[in-house]
Amino acid sequence: MGASISVNTLGFTEKLMIYAKTLNEKLDTNSIFSDETENFRIPTEPLTTDSVTIRIRTAKNNVDNVYLIYDGMKFEMEFESSKNSFDYFKYVIPPEEESKSYHFEIEKNGVSVYYTKLGVTDDLNPAWHFNLIRNFKTPDWAKGAVMYQIYVDRFYNGDKSNDVKTNEYIYLGKPATFVSDWNERPKTEDIRNFYGGDLQGVLDKLPYLKDLGVEVIYFNPIFVSPSNHKYDIQDYDYIDPHYGKIVKDGGSELVFEKFNNRHASMYVQRTTDKENLEASNEFFAKFVDEAHKNGIRVIIDGVFNHCGAFNKWLDREDFYGSTGNYPVGAYKSKDSVYHDYFKWYDNNWPNNDCYDSWWGFDNHPKLNYEASKDLYDYIMEIGKKWVSPPYNVDGWRLDVAADLGYSEEFNHKFWKDFRKAVKSANPEAIILAEHYGEASSWVRGGEWDTIMNYDAFMEPVSWFLTGMEKHSEDFKRELLGNADVFQDAMKYNMAKLSYQSIYTAMNELSNHDHSRFLTRTNMNVGRLHTKGSESADIGINFGIMKEAVTMQMTWPGSPTIYYGDEAGVTGWTDPDNRRTYPWGNENKELIDYHKAIINVRKDKEVLKKGSVKIVYKDYGIISYGRFYKDDVMLVAVNNTGEEKELNIPVKNIELRSGDTLTRRIISTENDFSTENVRYEVILDSVKVTMPPFSSIILEKDK
Repeated sequence: MGASISVNTLGFTEKLMIYAKTLNEKLDTNSIFSDETENFRIPTEPLTTDSVTIRIRTAKNNVDNVYLIYDGMKFEMEFESSKNSFDYFKYVIPPEEESKSYHFEIEKNGVSVYYTKLGVTDDLNPAWHFNLIRNFKTPDWAKGAVMYQIYVDRFYNGDKSNDVKTNEYIYLGKPATFVSDWNERPKTEDIRNFYGGDLQGVLDKLPYLKDLGVEVIYFNPIFVSPSNHKYDIQDYDYIDPHYGKIVKDGGSELVFEKFNNRHASMYVQRTTDKENLEASNEFFAKFVDEAHKNGIRVIIDGVFNHCGAFNKWLDREDFYGSTGNYPVGAYKSKDSVYHDYFKWYDNNWPNNDCYDSWWGFDNHPKLNYEASKDLYDYIMEIGKKWVSPPYNVDGWRLDVAADLGYSEEFNHKFWKDFRKAVKSANPEAIILAEHYGEASSWVRGGEWDTIMNYDAFMEPVSWFLTGMEKHSEDFKRELLGNADVFQDAMKYNMAKLSYQSIYTAMNELSNHDHSRFLTRTNMNVGRLHTKGSESADIGINFGIMKEAVTMQMTWPGSPTIYYGDEAGVTGWTDPDNRRTYPWGNENKELIDYHKAIINVRKDKEVLKKGSVKIVYKDYGIISYGRFYKDDVMLVAVNNTGEEKELNIPVKNIELRSGDTLTRRIISTENDFSTENVRYEVILDSVKVTMPPFSSIILEKDK
């Protein structure tokens, strides 16, 4: 790789003092840029057999030397070419086995500055270095794909024969209830209320999703479970017949004199009879096939940290044992073949309630992988089963993934094995984890592909545009419109992830765990039990909502629409965020905006794989560019109640004077337009007029 050179350790402050004294031209730090996209690293996802070309950009004729600091060694970079206002330097790293990190040193007048993922900085903490991770490839189809999250029970009822019956069984002390009015809003205790949404309903609405521009469906859990959220799995091997097909019905609902789950014969038959289970699996396989024919991939939810108290391994309700067709559950007998699947604290058999559970919820028994190789191997097979024929799903979203074992060391081992199992069955399957906070140790190529992007998307966007915490439980005026905090949050949190993970990350505005983004635009703190559902609808701002959608559709990652967000659904956090899709009462203008902006991003490699750089910021205003090869898109958001005349500098997103751009879409508080309007770059800037609460996307003309 060439001779190494000792690293200049002159302090950052001292360097700036030297610059201030020099009479020569100053270093143009704003022009220095590099990242992990194909613009500056080829290949972006190298194998151990690949040579890797690393590039960096500086202002033209502005630096003396550029060095790559690779694995602690310093190598002089070669001048490659000049283009527009920039010089490009490169260094080729030969094939090697190990994954390593790098950053840059730029020298002028005998003084150096450093460039990491934070930009020009004096912070040389390795956490901010670029990561060259060998043999870590995430599926290309997932990079920038438009996803659509469906909470099945609340999307559409396509098959009324599989609806949960009122009093069909008891869940957490109260009877399951069928809600006959589709438009009725969730109650505070919502977990046992069912509206009848099912997979047939999603199948019926595939034309709607295709027309919207959806490329991937992400399902909340669809396996057998007694709750409407289904995060307490009863049987990992089968789709819940209440979502699938009930071909063998019978038994009865509970009646007053026999109001106990021992008599829930209808529920037992529906959820344990193999004819219903196999029919539901067969229907799901056909559903996935039909989705694929419509160009839509499918991701399912894997809840492997815990199961449910109704689960056939524990069988607290004796649903399985009562049939005589299943082994006795661990709750009933210490001699159960499933005994080691759980962690026990006492010997209170039969009916032993002393088992470990997730966060103390006894309906969520924690699975004890450390004690049972059978359980460990079983879940590995489940991981493979659903991404293989005949089901062929396209990946897993992993619930509370970092909580899985009793130690972080064990968790890493588990997810490494899980990755091997899933990828051996379907190399193109995505492994996407729910995770809050620091995730870098999990996304280094051997475990998860990526994460639900709270830290580097949902939270910074929510704070900037609404001043609201993602549950609507806090409002911070000092964060509303604070472009500096937004930029720093994005920069620092994106720096913790590699290219492979950032560009496949699930960028959501809302989901089943947090308030609806449209409700956050009212900037009111509340919950269903404190404010009531109607207050979630008051004072909302559709202009802010459209600004958020614009950012969602143009920021690196996979924009993920929570069902109904596109139709104007509001709601406080769980359970109010789980309102039904408002068929027949949709906000047509908002749906049309989603269609239009998805159409703008369609087939745009620059939005799926391009670099991103913030080029202008002020209170309530952010403008950034996406650039990839010769393509450039400029995005601006005005999150104030005033019209703004902006003069946006665009040189650093590789536009120059004389270039022209065409407006692809503009949104305002009350409407939007896709009328083409031409803009010209004059003196390296673009002048745009931004109405109150508006957003705009411009595209460079070829």
